[in-house]
Amino acid sequence: MIDLKNKNIILTGATGGIGSSILDTVISLNANVVATGTNEKKLEELKKKYENLICIKQDISAHDELEEFINNSNSKLGDRIDILINNAGITKDNLTIRMDNEEWKKVIDINLTSTFLLTKYVIKKMLKKKFGKIINITSVVGHTGNLGQANYSASKGGVSSMSKSLSLEYAKKNIMINCIAPGFIETSMTEKINEDYKTQLKSKIPLDRFGTPQDIANCTAFLCSDLSNYITGETIHVNGGMYFS
Repeated sequence: MIDLKNKNIILTGATGGIGSSILDTVISLNANVVATGTNEKKLEELKKKYENLICIKQDISAHDELEEFINNSNSKLGDRIDILINNAGITKDNLTIRMDNEEWKKVIDINLTSTFLLTKYVIKKMLKKKFGKIINITSVVGHTGNLGQANYSASKGGVSSMSKSLSLEYAKKNIMINCIAPGFIETSMTEKINEDYKTQLKSKIPLDRFGTPQDIANCTAFLCSDLSNYITGETIHVNGGMYFS
């Protein structure tokens, strides 16, 4: 039922575990995509994999470059951006009393401030077309908190709250802004967790398994599609039942 033909999408963090699954899924559904990341080797591999994919190496922590990046992407997509998927993010975990200012600032800068700026600049383009969708990939810990992740949970909780305000501001312009909050997903990020803690985490998940990047990609495809055209300001939790909003 989902077809993204003629939909123009910008996807950040396209070379990561969740990002690559989102990319594979939206391309399989016929979308046109600008994929961005900082890993040049992986971007080159994506270019070889998908003939028509537009890849742009862009560090989204370089805030003074982001408006130009959106302008460049808009040009490459034929002067029409339909969807922005803010997926890029980082962690720098530490207990609060040991967390230095740089660990706090870097996570907030990339996960929250960069998401705000990309959204701000893309909305300017969407207003001209009176249509757009912005999908922000947040996290369950933005709602529950987590040990050693005061910076990460603050950044992701901030994105969720910001998205609600933005959805109120631009709903009348037919711009829909939603979040997806993954639970614990099998990626390189969760591979760093020790096995004992993984067992504890899994015991809190009613579905008794970690999620996969494809679980997030499936939800993203739905929000990209016309099937979700009456949804805005929402956070969809994809976490196997470990947290109910």
